[in-house]
Amino acid sequence: MSRTDVQKDESMILQKNMLTRYFDELAQVKESGKKVVYTFVPGNLSELILSFDMLPVYPEINALQSGMRKRSMQFIHEAEKHGHSEDVCTYVKCDVGMMLTGNIGPTGRPIPPPDLLLLSYTGCFTFMKWFENLESLYGCRTVMLHVPYQAEGKVTGEMVDYVVRQLREKVIPAMEEVSGKPYDPDRIRWMCEESRKAEELFVRCLESAKQVPSPIDAYFGGVYYISPIFTAFRGTEEATAYYHKLWEEIQFRMEQGLGPVTPEGTLGEERYRLVVEGPPNWTHFREFWKMFYSQNAVVVASTYTKVGGIYEDGFRHDPDRPLESFARYCMGCYTNLNLPQRIDLLVRYVREYRADGFLINSIKSCNSFSAGQLLILQEVEKRAGVPVGFIESDLVDPRYFSYAHIKNRLDSYFQMIDEKRKH
Repeated sequence: MSRTDVQKDESMILQKNMLTRYFDELAQVKESGKKVVYTFVPGNLSELILSFDMLPVYPEINALQSGMRKRSMQFIHEAEKHGHSEDVCTYVKCDVGMMLTGNIGPTGRPIPPPDLLLLSYTGCFTFMKWFENLESLYGCRTVMLHVPYQAEGKVTGEMVDYVVRQLREKVIPAMEEVSGKPYDPDRIRWMCEESRKAEELFVRCLESAKQVPSPIDAYFGGVYYISPIFTAFRGTEEATAYYHKLWEEIQFRMEQGLGPVTPEGTLGEERYRLVVEGPPNWTHFREFWKMFYSQNAVVVASTYTKVGGIYEDGFRHDPDRPLESFARYCMGCYTNLNLPQRIDLLVRYVREYRADGFLINSIKSCNSFSAGQLLILQEVEKRAGVPVGFIESDLVDPRYFSYAHIKNRLDSYFQMIDEKRKH
């Protein structure tokens, strides 16, 4: 399959058209009068935002898209000139730098300023400081939905009630005021039903990687699969249609015994099956991916595809209890799990997806993922009994991506797996 053929996959065309319309809508808010809500992917309240006919903007998505388009370095330099430390999350610096230089988004079109800042996830302390900066830059209304951390490894009824109370007393009234529209419970129920449908299909798509050979790459390819459900489309018929089409394409590859699609066509022989922890590098995404598929390595499960929600344990948005399901969703994102939960999940992935090894990509400026990763590495190695590896890069700062260093580490790691197989 040629690269041209890959770009013609119907699900890819659907997704591209969805994103194009989304950015068109953002660029036309002055004409449409739609209000804009800045929020984050983990714990996002897409259904609630869309139910008020407002448009969500995700600063970390703008940053990663800028990284993929080789524009992030100029924004990072701008933020550092204004006093942001080299150790600050590079998503933050990229986003702030983009705003300081005119807020032209990754597609080259302007991103409108926010009418509301909605922080609905606190598993990352940096998010709070990030929005403090945005509030000072824009001076607009800010609402914080405090989401309890799963310190004890479970979500209790009291925690759910606490979040629901905030939704009713703080978040929804703010959205009503900003949008000028009343809360519509019927519309929310309908959107939660669409979310449930999409989530069901999404789980099927990711769990297809349990097949040998895997028809998907759940890390690099997964970046594209998660986009509609983790951003501006969950709760819409468009998202459901996208996952129907994606599932059809994956089923076809499963029936034909085909491997995942890569930038250079369908992968041939599957040689290594990996579970990966941590986000990918965005500034050299294509080169990073090639280090894997050039060795016929497939990522069959990853934690990054759970950053916007974990669904394989049965969670679905509930049309009959929408606010309660919003609360459980926010608390169930991967980086809101404690370390024992994360380790249990990763060990399960290694076993259920029949992985040959476990690999961590440690992100220099992302504490939400990187904290505790050495402990995770040791525990997964001990409990799962597979070779483990550790590489380092960054999100959108190209100064912290060393092709030669990562390539050498990966080559050595694949050799470890080969040696393990001999014994």
